[in-house]
Amino acid sequence: MTFVDTLRQWDEAVARVDREDWSEGLKIFLSIADPNSKIAFNIGCLHLINHELDGAEKAFDCSIRKDEHLAIAFFQRGITFYKKERYEESLADFQHAFKKLRGNQLIDYKPLGLQYKLYACEVLHNVALAQAHLGHWEKAQENLLKALNYKTEAKLSLIDKALQSTLKQKLFKPVEFPSKVQFKPNKRYVAELEKKDYLGKAKVVSSIVPQDEFSGFAPLQPQVEGDPTGPKAPEVLRAFEGEPHTVLFEFVPETSDELAVVPGNIVFVLQKGADNWASVIFNERRGLVPYNYLERLEITLSSKQAQDRDGKTEPPTRVPPTRPERIQALTPNIKTEGDTQVEDAEPGESVLCIVKVHSMYNIAISIPPGSPYTTLVEQISKKLNLPTASLSLSLTAKATGQTVIDASTDMETVWNSVINGRITLWCNIKENRSHFVALHSYESSNPEDLTFHQGDTITLLSKVNQDWFEGQFNGNTGIFPASFVEQVPVNGQ
Repeated sequence: MTFVDTLRQWDEAVARVDREDWSEGLKIFLSIADPNSKIAFNIGCLHLINHELDGAEKAFDCSIRKDEHLAIAFFQRGITFYKKERYEESLADFQHAFKKLRGNQLIDYKPLGLQYKLYACEVLHNVALAQAHLGHWEKAQENLLKALNYKTEAKLSLIDKALQSTLKQKLFKPVEFPSKVQFKPNKRYVAELEKKDYLGKAKVVSSIVPQDEFSGFAPLQPQVEGDPTGPKAPEVLRAFEGEPHTVLFEFVPETSDELAVVPGNIVFVLQKGADNWASVIFNERRGLVPYNYLERLEITLSSKQAQDRDGKTEPPTRVPPTRPERIQALTPNIKTEGDTQVEDAEPGESVLCIVKVHSMYNIAISIPPGSPYTTLVEQISKKLNLPTASLSLSLTAKATGQTVIDASTDMETVWNSVINGRITLWCNIKENRSHFVALHSYESSNPEDLTFHQGDTITLLSKVNQDWFEGQFNGNTGIFPASFVEQVPVNGQ
C-alpha cells in the first residue's frame, strides 16, 4: 500500500471516529496493511473503547515496536495491563513512559497530530497506583512526593488526594487517556489529496442578451432585438471537408483501403476518380467507395422540412450496380500526411501495417507486416521509451500461453490477425523497481517521512516530485529527500 493510500484511509478513519462511529473507524484502520506507530496507537485506543483488552495490547505492542520513543504508547499499554490486573507489567510500562519524558514536565503531542499533553506528575501518579496494588505503599508515597516536583496548579489536587489515600492505605483511581482522541494525519498532506479548482466557475459580467447566464463555449451568434420569427435557413452544410453524399447500396470492401458502408450512411467525397471510384471520409476514416453507390446530398433547411413532411425516405429497392474495376492510374490516392489508412502499394514500395498497442497509454506504430519479433518490440520500446527486456507483448488483454508474443513465437500467426491493415496488441511492463543508496543519514521529522542511515539501500516506490521520493526500507514506507540518495547502478550501467 502506497503512502497516499495509507494517508487517505487514515484521514477517513479519523473522520468516522470524530462522528463516534467506532466500529467503522476501527474497520478502516484494520484494513491498512502496514500501519505506522500512530495508526497502531489509534487502533489500540478504539479496542479500549470496545473493552477489547487483548486487541488493545497487541495494537500498543505494534505501536511501541514501530516507535520505541512514543511515551504515550507505553502509558496506554500500562492502562491496558492495569485493566487486566497485571500490575507488575503495568508498573513497568508507566516507568518506561516516565523515562521517555526525560525529565520534562510534560510532552505536548499537538505537533504530531494528537491533541493531548502527557504530564510527568500524572505518569508518576499511575506508577504509585500500580505499586499500591502490589502492596508497596512506601514506594507509592515516594513517587507521589516526587510527582509534586513536576506538578502544575491544575494537577495539584489530584496528587494531594492520592497522597491522602496512600497514608490511609486506600486505593485511588488511575489517570486515563481519553481514548476518543486520535492521532490525525498531517493537514498539509491531506489537503493535497483533494482536487482544487484554481479557475473557479465562469460568471457572466455583461451581455447584450437579457438574462444571459450562459458561461460555456459556443460559436458567436447574431444578436437581434426581440424574439426571432423563425430559424434562419442555413446554406448547404460545409462543416466537413468534401461534398456530402448519401449511400444507396451496401458496399463490402475487398481491400484494406476500401470502406464498408450501408444504405443511409452519409459520406463526404474528397475526390472522384475517372474509374468511378471515390475517396471519401466516413466516421473519421478515409477510404475508397464506388461512386455509383452514392448520391449527392444537398443539406438545407428546406429539404429537411420537406423530408419531415413526407416522412422517412425509404431505402432503395433496386439491385446495386456492379463493382467498378480499379485502375491504378485513375483511382484516387487516399494517402495523406498523418493518415493511418493503408493504400495499395506502388511497385517497389512496401505496405505498412498500423499496430495499436495498449500499455501505460495507447500508442500506434507503422511497421511492414511479416516483420520479425525483434523489429516489432524495438519499435514499441522506442515509442514507450523503455528497454525491450521490460516489455511483454500479447494478442489479448489477458496474456496466456497461446497469446503471448516473444522471440519463440511464429510471427506468421501474429500477422495473420491483421484486419484491414490494422492489428491491436497489449504490452505489459515487467516490474523493475529502482534501488537507491543513502549518501547521508536522514531522521524523520514527520510521521510520513522515512528514516535511514548513510549506506542503507532504499527501494523506490514512486517519485512525488523533483525533490521528494517515496520509498521502502526495513519494513517502513515513507517519503525522503531525493538529494540524500543516489541510484544504485543496474548491471554496472
